Amino acid sequence: MGLRHLARRGSAPVTRTLAGLPGGIVTRRRGRGSEPDDVRLWSEGDDMRHIDRNATARTGQLHTRTHHDERDRAVVLLADFRPSMLFGTRRTLRSIAAAEALALLGWRVVGDGGRVGLVAARAGEPTALRPAGGERAMTAVTGALALAHAQALAAPDTADPPLADFVTVAASLLPSGGHLVIASALDAPGPDFEHLLTLAAERIAIRLILVSDAFERARPAGLYPFALPDGRRGLLDGGRRARPGPSAEERLADYARRGIAGLRLDVEAGPEAYAPLMERLDAVL
Repeated sequence: MGLRHLARRGSAPVTRTLAGLPGGIVTRRRGRGSEPDDVRLWSEGDDMRHIDRNATARTGQLHTRTHHDERDRAVVLLADFRPSMLFGTRRTLRSIAAAEALALLGWRVVGDGGRVGLVAARAGEPTALRPAGGERAMTAVTGALALAHAQALAAPDTADPPLADFVTVAASLLPSGGHLVIASALDAPGPDFEHLLTLAAERIAIRLILVSDAFERARPAGLYPFALPDGRRGLLDGGRRARPGPSAEERLADYARRGIAGLRLDVEAGPEAYAPLMERLDAVL
């Protein structure tokens, strides 16, 4: 809730609503829109071109069809709170950074008249909220984020459940043409994740917020003790990297080639730095 002021900073909801195209001049949208809104009795002054022939023939009275502009945006925020996300070396945990970014984005969406829903992925049953509009809906999303994260921290340490299962839940909450925003480090996404993401992208638009901790990008030299969920313990040599994996930029470029745009979120940067990133992401939703 405390991030709401950052989402409003630098944004102009009135301008965004009135402007048809990006630019320096604000113009009102013209025309009657393309989405059917209602059918009502014709009255003096209505445009004869909008007469609904079916309703008129059925009732014997003139009826007109009204339309509205298609501006409704349905966005589901997928927050990854699985055990691997409960990790961080600078400022906060990766899971909290993901929640901060999604909250900023959610406040921007509802401020512009869109609808926001939530799926919180964690060990056990996910938290799911259907997309709804207004400040009340976003307040419910922030409360659900906080509760789901507290439950994730209190849960016993286990292996990550497949992320694909939560993507399926999130996609089921969206109409065709909706938007899914995933905030995750994509650790252990599961064997079916890539295939499922490709299938879901045919019906909905998918955007990725790839959460990155400083320790992952530049591991300082040294010996680091670790403990695994199965009870095994050991030391990690920070100066050695036996199997270098793809960087965050390479992973994002790979997803972009599949039509899934994304951006990197540095945990140590903080919400002040996330706000302009979420503004850019909001512009393409």
